[in-house]
Amino acid sequence: MKKQREPINAFLGKDTEFEGKLSFTGAVRIDGRFRGEIFTEGTLIVGEEALIESDIHVSHIVVSGEIRGNVVAEKRIEVHAPGKVFGNIQAPVVVIDEGVIFEGNCQMRKVGAEGDKKVAVLT
Repeated sequence: MKKQREPINAFLGKDTEFEGKLSFTGAVRIDGRFRGEIFTEGTLIVGEEALIESDIHVSHIVVSGEIRGNVVAEKRIEVHAPGKVFGNIQAPVVVIDEGVIFEGNCQMRKVGAEGDKKVAVLT
């Protein structure tokens, strides 16, 4: 089965810097520096040259650069060498390749799953 790729809607090149809040649909690739917040239902691609200082909430993220902040993904987090993640990550599917640097905690469950637990009351 062939994966369908979302078209890239925006691209932040390696010699660019941006600070603020980023939200989008579709896919965005960052190869430069970003500081702030990222919130989207789309896909974020973090290139090898990227440095992101941000808490991130996305549907799917592919990391080859450096992230300093917490990452929450609704579907999937992929970290490929030479990627670095300094922060906590949470997603139902997490892929971390050999050669990656990861410092933080990892929770592999659906986002918001804490409220899905059933409690039995014994009397």
